[in-house]
Amino acid sequence: MSTSNVADVAGMADAAIADAGQTATVPGASASLWQRSRRWVLPLVGIAILGLLLSHAHKVDWAGAWHALQRYSPWLLLGVLGLATASHVLYGCFDLIGRSHTRHPLPRWRTWAIAVTSYAFNLNLGSLVGGIAMRARLYARAGLDEAAVAQIVGLSLATNWLGYGLLAGGLFAAGAIAPPSRAPIGSGALRAIGVVMILLAVAYVVACAVLRGREWRVRNRRLKFPSARLAMVQLALSTTNWALMGSAMYLLLGQQVPYATTLGVLMAASIVGVITPIPAGLGVLEAVYLALLSGTVKQGALMGAVLAYRALYYLLPLAGGLVLYVFLERYASSHPLDNAQP
Repeated sequence: MSTSNVADVAGMADAAIADAGQTATVPGASASLWQRSRRWVLPLVGIAILGLLLSHAHKVDWAGAWHALQRYSPWLLLGVLGLATASHVLYGCFDLIGRSHTRHPLPRWRTWAIAVTSYAFNLNLGSLVGGIAMRARLYARAGLDEAAVAQIVGLSLATNWLGYGLLAGGLFAAGAIAPPSRAPIGSGALRAIGVVMILLAVAYVVACAVLRGREWRVRNRRLKFPSARLAMVQLALSTTNWALMGSAMYLLLGQQVPYATTLGVLMAASIVGVITPIPAGLGVLEAVYLALLSGTVKQGALMGAVLAYRALYYLLPLAGGLVLYVFLERYASSHPLDNAQP
């Protein structure tokens, strides 16, 4: 990517973040202090966590992990790749929800391709580059204005995390995941948190039904809730997507761990990866699995499963995302009349 393109991406990222409300706003001096400090605080936290992970790297049974990788049958790996592909394809539908809500004129295939491309970059380079900047650039190249892009990004994020909350809440409330004995939270409190998470997802659907048609003006732009039907589609797509991810890891672990536990650990690793400013959550996924499942699965087999998952769900889709990105850029250049008018 050229220097000018990087500058364009960064500029669009700032605009999309501002419009989508991705940066936290705190009134008064606290906001100013956070704005000044966040540029160096988060990287320092990331460096500290990465250093902690690297300091324990020598304790990992890498030889066992390599042997575990060699023992996987091609058919199993092909099946897991199929699940990973289905998940990425399904994630592309998240932006079709935004298309339906905003009624922007881009064709479905192009909207879906932009979402799939950004997701691949998001997983490997972080949400700022993939989830925000890549989307902002590709939609801008397609002719959409910042307000439409902000709503699409916002609905996509809401779709992903509403489904996460509903599924994780269900696991917590059902007692499918037991907290470690040394955890500061008990099973009863975890069940209560699960119920709250479920209620929040239900409240979102109710709010969409009750407030449908009402509009709010934010920075001179009109915003409104999607319909209740669209909210239900959001929850269905997202929970299915998370379930596919859990199924892929369940197969790689040789079905040695109950599916609910496998899914719960994956969701825990995902949220830790989000709050840790390390590209692709490098080392975070491995650390969480080692911490939570090392007593259940042999370390070599566990690391082999995590490394295979990273290769099949993160790295291979990135190659496809690069191809899609080049295609979308060339299409935007060669078909300017097909682009939406701002």
